[in-house]
Amino acid sequence: MVRLSFALVLGLIVTASPAAAVEITISCGAVGQEGALCESAAQAWATQTGHTVEFDTPPDNTNERYFQYLLDLGEGEAEVDVYQIDVIWPGLLGRFLVDLKEFVPEEEINQHFPTIIDNNTVEGRLVGMPWYTDVGMLYYRKDLLDAYQAEVPTDWSQLADTAIHIQSAERAAGRENLWGFVFQGAPYEGLTCDAMEWLAAYGADPLFDESGEIAVNSPLHALVLGRVAGWVGTIAPARVTAFNETDSLNSFQVGDAVFMRNWPYAWAVLNASDSPLAGKVGIAPLPKGGPFGRSAATLGGWQLAVSKFSRNPEVAADLVRHMTNESTQKVRAIQGSYLPTIVALYEDPEVLDAAPFMADIKTALENAVARPTGVAGDKYMAVTTRFWEAVNRTLIGDGSASANLARLEDQIRLIRGVAASR
Repeated sequence: MVRLSFALVLGLIVTASPAAAVEITISCGAVGQEGALCESAAQAWATQTGHTVEFDTPPDNTNERYFQYLLDLGEGEAEVDVYQIDVIWPGLLGRFLVDLKEFVPEEEINQHFPTIIDNNTVEGRLVGMPWYTDVGMLYYRKDLLDAYQAEVPTDWSQLADTAIHIQSAERAAGRENLWGFVFQGAPYEGLTCDAMEWLAAYGADPLFDESGEIAVNSPLHALVLGRVAGWVGTIAPARVTAFNETDSLNSFQVGDAVFMRNWPYAWAVLNASDSPLAGKVGIAPLPKGGPFGRSAATLGGWQLAVSKFSRNPEVAADLVRHMTNESTQKVRAIQGSYLPTIVALYEDPEVLDAAPFMADIKTALENAVARPTGVAGDKYMAVTTRFWEAVNRTLIGDGSASANLARLEDQIRLIRGVAASR
């Protein structure tokens, strides 16, 4: 019979106890069902592994979130292990993030869209695993279009005409709060996305041309932004110039708008069992810029990254693997209409049954407009800030589109250190 000393037994108990478990903090947003789905997936991982998870909720506005992350990571903050980063941030934050290729098997990485993996790779290091992707979409009140025998608009002029027609008729019938169109008009990254879509739809290079030259100040740019400014107070409420995604969705969901520009997540929210618009909403590609234009949707999406200051990077990376794997992405697609980054899910019958529009979304993804993070490099946030400020000023009537774009051109030249040619 083998006898063990009390000290040895105690040592074995300590070694085998849950003390080996660690706590991982993940920062994930709360737009739409984002927070709830993040929490349920992370808690499932915690149950499986014996680790615990804490949640950090960052600001909804992406630019505020970026600067918070930059401040925390720049100071070597170790409290947050896993960050949710925008598709435009890998090059900006990559130096603070671990190389996930050290923790994620190659076969898992290869399940995702190669273009997103390329986007998340900085100097050969994979600094973010794709979590979900995004493109701008047009939402419309199917019931109202049917009532007025109106077609889903395929160009922006048609949208404006249909919006004012239904808006006027409905107001005459007593619905004084109804507007034709809501979008993201506040001065933040969401407005950069919207404005790039408007400009690209008409064939304008939103910020830089193919050679990398500044391309923000042309008669076409001024015409397009001036036309959009004309929507404010006519088919869009004046307060739209302070709207983010949630504001737009709330206005649309309570029945105060005919059309809305938003991301795919809104589909699940609008069709939830407790939504007043369940079954009354349609979704379509964004309109073209007239007969010679195209449908242009800005590419969005979010990744999960591990801080290099994490005390437990291997465990944090395991959480990231779980959060971005096929089964978790499938749940998110079905319950929250978040676009998967795993190619095979676009042929999954259960996904397509829950979100039929995903059957055709690959075309939109392939033709999406990418923000110029490659051209602007580490100066992108300075460039986009000046861009959304100029567009917002135009929308609120603080200067003409031409004057604001000329000023913007000079500002971008200063940011890039390029001497003005005029």
